[in-house]
Amino acid sequence: MKMASAPSVSGFTLVELVMVIILIGVFSALGVGLFARSSIFSPLLATQQLASATLLAQQAALAGNPSNSVTIRQTSNAFEFEAADSLFSIRREGASMAYQEAGQSGLAAIPGGGLTINFDPMGRLAGPFREKSLQFQISGDSDFTLCLSSLGAVYQGPCS
Repeated sequence: MKMASAPSVSGFTLVELVMVIILIGVFSALGVGLFARSSIFSPLLATQQLASATLLAQQAALAGNPSNSVTIRQTSNAFEFEAADSLFSIRREGASMAYQEAGQSGLAAIPGGGLTINFDPMGRLAGPFREKSLQFQISGDSDFTLCLSSLGAVYQGPCS
């Protein structure tokens, strides 16, 4: 008499499945910890906020509006850019901001009352920074530089 053998079954055992579930749990817990520690401060966003505030002040200056200035403040938890009755704010996550006139040495901290930059009727920097570019250094998890040119353009990188 001939005996038929049972077909072989392929698949994972219960132990293997449980081990995979445990490993997925451990890796996800580690991943959440990495993301929780990371800073949400964005240099690109800071550049865009300063550029938006500068553009509003320039447009006000071109229109003859008295709101032709940008005020930059560093509060305990945010950078604030105020222009033409609009306030742009970004969490600073421990970052700090300082500035200097392009070509000068030595950074100065943003004053407690804020740094006010005025624009002339042509949209260029006016007193006290007439015909001078301002370079901003933001330090935190990483350092980066912003430039506000004498013509009012904002870009990331040193003033040239």
